[in-house]
Amino acid sequence: MEADAEAVYIVDDDPAVRDALSVLFNMEGYVVETFSDGDTFIQSASKSAPACVMLDVHMPGRSGIEILKALNAEHYPAPIFIISGQGDIPMAVEAIRNGAHDFIEKPFSAETVLERVKEAIAAMNKRQEADTSQTFQGAELLTRREVEVLKEITDGASNKEAGRTLGISPRTVEVHRARIMEKLGARNAADLVRIVLGHPLAE
Repeated sequence: MEADAEAVYIVDDDPAVRDALSVLFNMEGYVVETFSDGDTFIQSASKSAPACVMLDVHMPGRSGIEILKALNAEHYPAPIFIISGQGDIPMAVEAIRNGAHDFIEKPFSAETVLERVKEAIAAMNKRQEADTSQTFQGAELLTRREVEVLKEITDGASNKEAGRTLGISPRTVEVHRARIMEKLGARNAADLVRIVLGHPLAE
């Protein structure tokens, strides 16, 4: 399934949020489709993929997390942003573990949303061109995005630098980093480098 480079899907049960984001993306030249519930969105999203999805974490019916699972978001060809309130951070972290690209906290500024979305679309396009196949012990345990974050970490990038390259927030990099270390049994960045270079960890 190819992504439509001009379309942005907005999934939110709040008409005010849908309207505000629609105006914002329309002004930037995107074709916007809005959905007030998860089921309608899943029907469209399984037929054609947009350039980006803005998905509210709290909705009647299916939650944002359930929608991510239904879409198999880790392998979905467009970045999916979770829109969350400040109290939803644990849920936003769970969303990232289920394949969301990143999360945007309410209240958000127009500039921030546009910048993050453009970075994410550019990073996704770059990802599809690059080959991220890895051969090191434990590579099969990692998701595609975790492999990308791991490459940034082992190349010496800070969370901020890795986030900029991958089009995600430093906090999201931190979530992936914790998961990678847990899966590979690493205690720190030096351990991760040793694993990727094929050297066993010292006891």
